[in-house]
Amino acid sequence: MEMNINEVKNFLPHRYPFLLIDRVIDFEVGKNLTAIKNVSINEPHFTGHFPGQPIMPGVLIIEAMAQATGILAFKSEVGRPVTGQIYMLVGVDKVRFKRIVEPGDQLQIYAEVMTVKRGIWKFNCKASVEGEIVTSAEIICTQKTAK
Repeated sequence: MEMNINEVKNFLPHRYPFLLIDRVIDFEVGKNLTAIKNVSINEPHFTGHFPGQPIMPGVLIIEAMAQATGILAFKSEVGRPVTGQIYMLVGVDKVRFKRIVEPGDQLQIYAEVMTVKRGIWKFNCKASVEGEIVTSAEIICTQKTAK
């Protein structure tokens, strides 16, 4: 099942320039999700990272993964966004960066549920460009009440 950008915005509190999921192309409740981030030269971080050789910061790739896990957790627990509730990143383990991501790339983000214990979700995540893994990590998140 797919989700367009307007549906994604219903599940995430992030907005430009920090909404890093453009589309969900597939998900299976309680199991996994695949999302897309189109990397554009117009994004503000490319002005300084790095002049003459724009590279997407690794922390933003990790954030895109975290946003994908938030959507998957919501879809798996209650099936829809819940007013006043957000999923927050609480941990990142085993991060590996294997290649750079540049403007014009399409980042495909895959998140798979590893465990859920006492409201703490742990995911195995991978980001790839044209089938080549660029980043992998274990992402941990939990649901919180927004203030």
